[in-house]
Amino acid sequence: MNQRFSLEDSIGAIVARFPGAADIFYTYHIDFCCGGDRPLKTAVNAQNLDGSEIINVLNNKYQAFLERNATFTDWAKQTPSLLIEYIINTHHSYLREKLPQLSAYISKIMKVHGQSHEELFKVHKLFNHLRTELEAHLVKEEELVFPLIKKYEREKDPLQKEQILKVIEELEKEHTGAGDVIKLLREVTEHYTVPQDTCVTFERTYQMLQEFELDLFQHIHLENNILFKRF
Repeated sequence: MNQRFSLEDSIGAIVARFPGAADIFYTYHIDFCCGGDRPLKTAVNAQNLDGSEIINVLNNKYQAFLERNATFTDWAKQTPSLLIEYIINTHHSYLREKLPQLSAYISKIMKVHGQSHEELFKVHKLFNHLRTELEAHLVKEEELVFPLIKKYEREKDPLQKEQILKVIEELEKEHTGAGDVIKLLREVTEHYTVPQDTCVTFERTYQMLQEFELDLFQHIHLENNILFKRF
């Protein structure tokens, strides 16, 4: 089998080339969105992971992907406008649906189980802070930077590019902040481990949080490592 990926490759570039790598990196708790610029070996060394194992998993999964003749949209080869529409229709829509749902679920389990699981008060505080930040962030993207990018795509005005770069810097800082909150949520919940003395709603809430985290990482990856890289 040819070694398609190596520890020298950047994390974001691997996911851009093989979207299935996102699930692999998620399993190993490797940040592929805000930390996408790093070579994979940097994350492996920092987290004391087995680099050979991860490379073997990546290459085996990618080979299986090719043998199935599986296809995916290579967003690095698509226009910024098409990628923007995908981000809005897929990831922004997901957030607008799931943020209020998750907020309600977290409030419910905190009221029922908070006395015996005090970490739920931290989960509630962290998530609702993140929700407020993300809702403002979506508006900034949809009303400010995305229209600027589409306009620049048509007109190629250098002044527009300067504006875009300034806003991108802000957005990337916000992405890092969101990633930091997600990492805290993961720590507080012990990687979304459901206590034995809880209920089905508790289990469903933690499952939704995991799904939310993975979607957010994929969302940020598309913006940081593909869309914003063009500028």
